[in-house]
Amino acid sequence: MNETLLAFLIVLVYFSPLLYQLFLVIKEYKLGNKKPLKNFRKYLKYSLIILFPIVVVFLTLSHTNYLNYEKPMTYDKIDQITFENFRGLEFFKKSLYGNKHFAYIVTSIDSKIDDKEVTVQSYFYPSRSYVYNSHVSSKELLSHELYHFKITELFVRKAKKEIAALNEPSKERIKSIIERIIIEKNKYQAKYDYDTFHSYVFSEQKKYEKRVDSLLNLLSKFKNPKIQINVKN
Repeated sequence: MNETLLAFLIVLVYFSPLLYQLFLVIKEYKLGNKKPLKNFRKYLKYSLIILFPIVVVFLTLSHTNYLNYEKPMTYDKIDQITFENFRGLEFFKKSLYGNKHFAYIVTSIDSKIDDKEVTVQSYFYPSRSYVYNSHVSSKELLSHELYHFKITELFVRKAKKEIAALNEPSKERIKSIIERIIIEKNKYQAKYDYDTFHSYVFSEQKKYEKRVDSLLNLLSKFKNPKIQINVKN
C-alpha cells in the first residue's frame, strides 16, 4: 500500500469520532439542538491534546533518531563510517526514482569565533543520515554519500583559507565568509547529486571524486579545525 495513502487512512480513522460528532452537529443544529456542538468541542479538544505529543515525537524522530542515537562524527573519522552508522528514520520516503537501494547523508559546517582563534569544522550526523537497508553492500553508494562529507570538508578548508588571508579580521567579516561558504557548499552538493544522478552516472561520479580529492590535497594545510588569529571586534 502507498505510504501516503496509509498515513491518510490512519489520520482518517483517528479523527473518525470527531467527524461523526461534526455530522451530528450539522444534523442537530438545524433542529435547534446545541448539545452535539458541546460534545464536538470536547472531542476536538481531547483529540488535539492526544495528537500533539504524537506529532512532536514523530517530527523529532524524523529529524534525529534518538531511539538509536550516535553523536556527530568529525571528518578525521571518515574512514570509519559504514552504512551501519546511518541510523536516521524515514517514515514514508521508501525509494528514490523507484530504486530502494538509496541513502542520504547529513553533514554540516560548524564554527566558533574567539578572540585568539577561529574553529571551522565539518560534521557527519549518523542519527540524521538514512539508508534504506543498513546491510546494503554497495560500495559505490557508500562512496557517493561519503563524498558529500568530503565536499563539506572541502568548503570548510576554503573558508579557513579565506579567513587566514584576512589582513584585518573581524567577527563580522569571518561570519560573512562562513555564511557565504555554506551557501556555496549547498549549491555544490546539489550539483554533485544532479550531475552524478545520485551515483548512478559512474563517469561523472569518478570525475567528482578525482576533483574533490585533488582540491582537498591542495588545501591540506587547512585541515586543522583551528586557525590562530587576532580577531578585531
